[in-house]
Amino acid sequence: MSLAGHRCVVTGASSGIGRAIALDLARADARVYAVGRRRDELEALAAEAGKTGAVVPVLADLESDADIETVARDVLDAGAYIDVLVHSAGAITLAGIDALTVADLDREYRVNLRAPFELTRRLLPALRTARGQLVFVNSSAALRAGPSNVSYAATKAGLTALADGVRAQVNADGIRVLTVYVGRTATPMQERVHEREGRRYCGELLLRPEDVAEVVVSSLLLPRSGEVTEVSIRPMSKLPEVSS
Repeated sequence: MSLAGHRCVVTGASSGIGRAIALDLARADARVYAVGRRRDELEALAAEAGKTGAVVPVLADLESDADIETVARDVLDAGAYIDVLVHSAGAITLAGIDALTVADLDREYRVNLRAPFELTRRLLPALRTARGQLVFVNSSAALRAGPSNVSYAATKAGLTALADGVRAQVNADGIRVLTVYVGRTATPMQERVHEREGRRYCGELLLRPEDVAEVVVSSLLLPRSGEVTEVSIRPMSKLPEVSS
């Protein structure tokens, strides 16, 4: 299989895992609509892709219903089909249940669960047209919550249920659905997590965003006789301070 000429949408493309996935797709000659909140970083991504028009920056805050609607409209106005939709945007608040607020939960819910739900719903007809592929970049926290990530883990567990339910519906349309459970990865978000936890940040001991991107793109390239439904990837280092 080849991704050349495919139309792909990647959220969270400003940095980290989303950026790495968008870059790998562009290097595979796909046309990537890179969704993120920071214009300068999206433009830097487009420049790094090195192919005119390979990456189309789409400025949006996925907490905003209006921005989600704009993303869907802009992508669909440019073409009636979508080959790949990758949900990689995420938000996290680290605290125990007694220190969390409803506002903290609402923010994580809107970015981690509601936005993937709504973008999938709006773009599903275009995915059906292409017999496309859906990727949910999830977290190992969805499989095992901890005392300081309770709200984040809850929204990520919901994302698992969303992916499973969508897969059960759309496999009959030829759409493949992949969930990737990612351990600690060397991203700006993980650096902030380490700071909040009071841990020394050693990015060289964590997964690289490029590792996750390689797993995602390899799964997308699997022949259509099969479907990768779930993958867990974590750092090779098992030191207590960085274990997933």
